[in-house]
Amino acid sequence: MSRNGEGRRMRQLDTRTADFQTQRKRLLRLAYRMLGSVSEAEDAVQDAWLRWDQAKTGIDAPAAYLTRIVTRLCLDRLKSAQARRETYVGPWLPDPLMDPVEPDETIADDITLTLMLAMERLSPLERAAFLLHDVFDVALTEVAATLGREPAAVRQLAFRARKHIQTTRPRFNLGAAEADRIARAFFVAARDGDMTALSMLLAKDVEIHTDGGGKVLAFRNIVRGVENALRLFAGLRRKNAPPPTLLWTAMIDGLPGYISVDEAGLPHTTALDISEGQIVAIYIVRNPDKLAHLSATPN
Repeated sequence: MSRNGEGRRMRQLDTRTADFQTQRKRLLRLAYRMLGSVSEAEDAVQDAWLRWDQAKTGIDAPAAYLTRIVTRLCLDRLKSAQARRETYVGPWLPDPLMDPVEPDETIADDITLTLMLAMERLSPLERAAFLLHDVFDVALTEVAATLGREPAAVRQLAFRARKHIQTTRPRFNLGAAEADRIARAFFVAARDGDMTALSMLLAKDVEIHTDGGGKVLAFRNIVRGVENALRLFAGLRRKNAPPPTLLWTAMIDGLPGYISVDEAGLPHTTALDISEGQIVAIYIVRNPDKLAHLSATPN
């Protein structure tokens, strides 16, 4: 190959790499929203890169092409992921992500952890149609091409998904200061076993979801109702175990929360779903496989 030919090939490779990197954050966010797993999302995007890198011809619309590849890779992975969740030990929660998470200013992404859980009730195609069309603003015709369905069928998929999860859309937007205040107040009350403070913070129908994946100590069932929750916290306090240490507060998948460590130095995340000033749900992730991506210090 001549020097001119080699130089042209290198410029093409540089352009191809730059095009992919421009889309990478968006692709990671899409893959995570599809799969609920950081590591699986990263694997899907890496596989997409390999296919992109090996493509022989020029691609006029890199964003559409890569979105299509990642979506299809995620649909394939969802089949095995759903099978694994059927045998998962205890409640399953998505990997916790701190905000901002691979932010993309072009996406008005208001998906919270509660909505991620609601999407678990959707079929893979409904989930893909909803995310692509409603969240990532992909044209209906392109969603149809990605899913191998007619536009009318995709419109129906997105409609059904919307109907299933419309009640879990965010209804209250807490300011950052108020979110931080409630998260810290809950941590202190739970750590100290302050039943009075907890009874004021928790809603009557509060739920506690704890994901240990069978690898660390966690509640095997969802704890429902404020009375059961208070008994739980009182029981933990009576055991006189060393209290957890707060590392920092954060927005976790759109919900106020914090990262703390127990007496063994094992981290866990706590996210709080808050409505009208009270905590209606608590989501605790203790499964170490789901926390490996977290840094030791806040960003």
